[in-house]
Amino acid sequence: MAGAPSRRAVVIGGSMSGLLSGLLLRRAGWDVDIYERVESELAGRGAGIVAQYELIERLKKLDLPTDRLGVKMTTRKILDAQGRLTHEFECPQVLTAWERVYRLLRDAFPPEHYHRGRGLARFTESPDKVTAHFSNGEKVSADLLVGADGIRSTVRQQAAPDVVPLYAGYSAWRALIAESAFPPDVHRELFEYMAFTLPPGEQFIGYPVAGPDNDLRPGHRRYNVVWYRPADEKTKLQWLLTDESGHTHSISIPPPLIRREAVAEMRAAAERLLGPQFRQVVKMIDEPILQPIYDLESPHMAFGRVAVIGDAAFVARPHVAAGVSKAADDAAALAEALSAEDDVIAALKSFEAARLAENFRIIERARHLGAYLQATRTEAEQERAGRHSTGQAVLAETAVLDFLYA
Repeated sequence: MAGAPSRRAVVIGGSMSGLLSGLLLRRAGWDVDIYERVESELAGRGAGIVAQYELIERLKKLDLPTDRLGVKMTTRKILDAQGRLTHEFECPQVLTAWERVYRLLRDAFPPEHYHRGRGLARFTESPDKVTAHFSNGEKVSADLLVGADGIRSTVRQQAAPDVVPLYAGYSAWRALIAESAFPPDVHRELFEYMAFTLPPGEQFIGYPVAGPDNDLRPGHRRYNVVWYRPADEKTKLQWLLTDESGHTHSISIPPPLIRREAVAEMRAAAERLLGPQFRQVVKMIDEPILQPIYDLESPHMAFGRVAVIGDAAFVARPHVAAGVSKAADDAAALAEALSAEDDVIAALKSFEAARLAENFRIIERARHLGAYLQATRTEAEQERAGRHSTGQAVLAETAVLDFLYA
């Protein structure tokens, strides 16, 4: 399309998906503005992530540095309820923090085209344009609108109102713990590993990630903790999502609003169910984060001149550790389709065709891996639970994407 006038894209959502699509579309010659509803700079809220090979390759293609992306880990292991080693497995990976990848992408995107505190109210389409209407009354027209606004996506809610998150039957307690807080014996046994313990019907996992400001110096890193626990949607989940004032939150609850009783119950369960090393880890948690686990799958990712990508379109349970890699692949497929086809609507149909099948496979794989954690299970889910809940299966299948290429 040499010599063609520049085309304009409006991206709704300024987190990973939005930044990845913004950077890749700019590389393809588009003028791009990103609009993020949150006024302050985004933060990862205690999220550690596995930097999958696919994500690292996408970052390299954007000429972003990946040599110090995170902590290089080689070994996984499982400890039992008495703290004894029961399984070990070699699986080299790079473990990083959400904020590290976000910062790389954020710093690469032109700040004058990144707009904070701008929430989308709705969008309208005409034959040759799409217009974003923001809550402050501002209107912005473009050739393309990208919904990269996460599980609560305003774009998806308008384009596909019947597509909603479905609770998976369990929640996760999460935290990031400073390496310096670890007693020497617990550090020696856990810190340099992806370490698991498997109470009946539950999973506790921890692994090292970079410290604040991507600090990789020993003693300055952090330990990412995730503890999956069954919670019935109509009873236990509602209790967990109810704050001190009696208000029950939808989808998630801000960490400072989690009731003391809920945190106390989690700590008591740790004393009852976990081995001594992991009990020590739970004691080091200052302000835990509660993450109810959801499935979200959209039958479409293209709606005229509108595309939805990343968690706005598909949310997979965390066990496959594919969230950011999936967003990167969505963004790359979008840019490639728009580079190959002048007509935006036709290009978005091609993008959708390229991405739907893989996204469905990721969702289904994550369901299989998490089936044994659910509060209630169908007969089919019970069968999956038997296959994927053994120690060997947990070590070999968690946070790896080999199934995509099988």
